[in-house]
Amino acid sequence: MGDAIFGRRSEYESAGSVIASLEARDHMSSQFVEASTSDNPDPLPSWQDGTPKQAIRQFVERATTEGSPDEIAPEDRIAVFDNDGTLWCEKPMPIQLDFILRRLVEMTNQDPTLRNRQPWQAAFEQDYVWLNDVISKHYRGDDSALKVLAAGVLAAFAEVTVDEFETHADTYLRTASHPTLDRKYLHCSYSPMVELLDYLAVKGFSNYIVSGGGRDFMRPISQEVYGIPRDRVIGSGVALTWKDDGHSGTILRQPQTDVVDDGPAKPVQIWNRIGRRPVIAAGNSNGDLPMLQFAEHPNIPALRLLVLHDDPEREFDYVDGAEHALDASRTNGWTVVSIKNDWKTVFEPLAE
Repeated sequence: MGDAIFGRRSEYESAGSVIASLEARDHMSSQFVEASTSDNPDPLPSWQDGTPKQAIRQFVERATTEGSPDEIAPEDRIAVFDNDGTLWCEKPMPIQLDFILRRLVEMTNQDPTLRNRQPWQAAFEQDYVWLNDVISKHYRGDDSALKVLAAGVLAAFAEVTVDEFETHADTYLRTASHPTLDRKYLHCSYSPMVELLDYLAVKGFSNYIVSGGGRDFMRPISQEVYGIPRDRVIGSGVALTWKDDGHSGTILRQPQTDVVDDGPAKPVQIWNRIGRRPVIAAGNSNGDLPMLQFAEHPNIPALRLLVLHDDPEREFDYVDGAEHALDASRTNGWTVVSIKNDWKTVFEPLAE
């Protein structure tokens, strides 16, 4: 599939101007940051020695140093991360959408009449213009086409057991390849963010994924890829039903939505699952804005990170769907992480 179909990397407005407007940011005290030595190696080696890395290390050291005025109790060290576009690549389309589209094509092979109905038609004809238009309209607040797409998404694995679905998802992530990055989807996570997750875990933080993506799609690989156990994955989900089969029973997926974990639903889901406000929140889009806001505490410091996609050479260049979040970052002094300027590497090197 060619670059034109996918809007290769320069599809959206360049983010360079955003970086320029974010250069003037306050610097936190560095008294709690330890120098990197052979005995105390740098926990974030894939990060450039710039403002975001400094902000992360200063916050973490202040929050975890005993006796620090900003010390945070271990039980309150909650860190939440969006997944698509924050922990792994989301372009030219979210990884799970590709997974669903492949299933829709299989359905058209079983029932050719579906080829005349959306979204099966777009999947069968590889009409990514229609699919990108659905997402663009959603960013502009028009979900009319999204409802059409959602109907197909919900039907794709209806009446499939949760165990069967997990097997499908796990196999797909290990075998399918990204269309332009020349790597398996399982290797499309961002190395600097994985380092950050490891650093936080060592410092006693509890990391959670809070994603608009499917909870059951991410669970099979969350521990292996991110070091996040499956019970700490919060995401969208379909309705489920129990079926007594005379043995251990089965849980079946239904063609109805249970929860869409995006926008205002994210803080609600965090509270329902964790019962605490996070002190670290990281995202990359307008859908993450409520989660970033929810990390505000009256008497506890917080760190908000917004990943900015501005690297057309190593990843993609776009701000579409992140405009409000970027405005909020300017207003509130949150930390914007430029992929181009703040990461030495984006993805793990592939074995030769």
